[in-house]
Amino acid sequence: MENTHIEQIRADLTWRIRHIAMYPDQPYDTIKLENDRDGLHFGLFAGDQLVSVVSLFNEGTVYQFRKFATVPEYQGKGYGSFLLQHLIDYVRPLGATMLWCNARITAAPFYAKFGFLETDECFAKQGLEFVIMQLQLNN
Repeated sequence: MENTHIEQIRADLTWRIRHIAMYPDQPYDTIKLENDRDGLHFGLFAGDQLVSVVSLFNEGTVYQFRKFATVPEYQGKGYGSFLLQHLIDYVRPLGATMLWCNARITAAPFYAKFGFLETDECFAKQGLEFVIMQLQLNN
C-alpha cells in the first residue's frame, strides 16, 4: 500500500485507537489489557497517521492477537488486511504453529479470507458475540 508502513510501537500508543474503534462508549481504561506490557504491539501508519493497531502475545509456539483495531474512517480500505498479513508473516519464521484470536462474529468472514477457521468456542462479552478463530501454520 502506497505511503503505508508498519512498525512495532509501545502499548500505550494502541490505546487511543482501540478506544475509538472498539469501545467508544466505554470508559477509556476498558481497552487496556493487564498483560499489555508482555506483548508486542504493531501499528500501521498511513503517511504519518497511526490508523490501525494490533497486539500479539504468545505461549510457546501458539500466538494470539488481541485488540485488532482500525480507526473507523480508515476501515474498509485494506489497512486491516495489510496489518493482518504482516502479523502472519511475522510469526511464521518465529516457529509459530498457530495464530488465533477472539473474533467478533461480524468479523469472522474477514478472518476466513486469511485461512482462519471458526472453532466451536463462542462467547458474549460487553454485549458482543465472539468466536475463537484459528490459523494453523505449518513450519
